[in-house]
Amino acid sequence: MKFRIFTEPQQGATYDDQLAVAQAAERLGFDAYFRSDHYLKMGDHFSGMPGPTDAWTTLAGLARETSRIRLGTLVSSVTYRMPGILAIQVAQVDQMSGGRVELGLGTGWYEEEHAAYGIPFPPKRFGMLEEQLEIVTGLFGTAVGDTYSFDGKHYSLTDSPALPKPVQDRVPVIVGGGGPKRTPAMAARFATEFNAPFVPFDRIAPTFEGVRRACEAIERDPNDLTYSAAFVAVAGSSEAEYQRRADAIGRAPGELRENGLAGTPSEIIDRLGALHNDGVETVYLQILDLSDLDHLDFLAAEVTPQFA
Repeated sequence: MKFRIFTEPQQGATYDDQLAVAQAAERLGFDAYFRSDHYLKMGDHFSGMPGPTDAWTTLAGLARETSRIRLGTLVSSVTYRMPGILAIQVAQVDQMSGGRVELGLGTGWYEEEHAAYGIPFPPKRFGMLEEQLEIVTGLFGTAVGDTYSFDGKHYSLTDSPALPKPVQDRVPVIVGGGGPKRTPAMAARFATEFNAPFVPFDRIAPTFEGVRRACEAIERDPNDLTYSAAFVAVAGSSEAEYQRRADAIGRAPGELRENGLAGTPSEIIDRLGALHNDGVETVYLQILDLSDLDHLDFLAAEVTPQFA
């Protein structure tokens, strides 16, 4: 199993906070630092101060201040950026990082943040996502010297030089969700990784099976995809320490144990073993308290080595 740190900076984190977490994750051997792509805090527990940071601006900075760890979004929303601009941003950050970038792309769902910052929020966005995935991957896949054109319902590109190019021959593209048909079909067509975000534990295997069937329907090898899942992670060496960390993010310890990777190391290891049996190859550990770097040290010492 690979373990990735996944953060939600819109809840209240500066660039320096994120840099500290990313550098700690790199030092501790985690595979990647990922962040959400949101512009407004959620819920009342976190202050959201000093305000949001832009995901791709942040990743550009981290690209220059880390050396090994992979960097990406889980996930960017199609409502924020035009696909041609997004392809330029991703390619540039991939160059800045020496080929360590991954792109998670989704429809977006948080209508309030769109209203707060004047971002259009169309009621139907799956078509936008499908076209953006086709355009971004098409731009990346166009040979230098050739041009790329696209004429869709939502976007049109005419004779694009399809530049700049990322360092990687194929930038990993992550598609995720729990939808039964359209999401698996898009993952089968465009993704290198399918992510099940916060899906109930008993739905992980069936969700993956749906993606596998979608791959087979277009004669793609289902094993060509990486299968991942994301969960809130809260660990403690004792019940008191676990309670303290749960309180810090405003979550009930019992609820976290039911829905996340939470509790003592042995509890989390048992849960991860079951996820491995369900086909999970990569785990995104959602860390909500970015000030608690000791938490990352604890996870790296007591949990992740069991799956090295």
